[in-house]
Amino acid sequence: MSLTLEDKKAIVTEVAEVASVAHSAVAAEYRGLTVEQMTELRREARNGGVYLRVVKNTLAKRAIEGTEYECMQDSLTGPLILAFSQEDPGGAARVIDKFSKDNDKLIVKVVSIGGKLLGPGDIKAVASLPTKDEAIAQLMSVMQAPVAKLARTLNEVPGKLVRTVAAIKDQKA
Repeated sequence: MSLTLEDKKAIVTEVAEVASVAHSAVAAEYRGLTVEQMTELRREARNGGVYLRVVKNTLAKRAIEGTEYECMQDSLTGPLILAFSQEDPGGAARVIDKFSKDNDKLIVKVVSIGGKLLGPGDIKAVASLPTKDEAIAQLMSVMQAPVAKLARTLNEVPGKLVRTVAAIKDQKA
């Protein structure tokens, strides 16, 4: 069943809105995946905060026009599924990379982050980016380290005094 002009406009608008606020995008070829596999991929994407959509390439090109993912336009050929990270920059790459390990028919075609076009081999680097919670935890541990070291240093002075007094007591006894 073909889409009406209004349906096409609605799809382009929806994808454009998502692309305008997304942190990163991944386009992957899904040829050969079963319906069950696609359903599982969509479930994982929902759980990971990733917008996943199969869109005709001409509509996808129009949707990403004027966004930072415009650099992907030349690479949109063949049956592709678009994944946009909505919560953290590595979300879409993590979902697609994890799913493609188990399903060799899902082939990454292009990755884009921050308006920069990356090749399919760079998906591992993008997928390894920390989530927001992990990044905050890393920042907090870096900020806490000097304070903790100062506290240990200050605590060592009375500890050394106590050990010295105990050594003198043992020596006199």
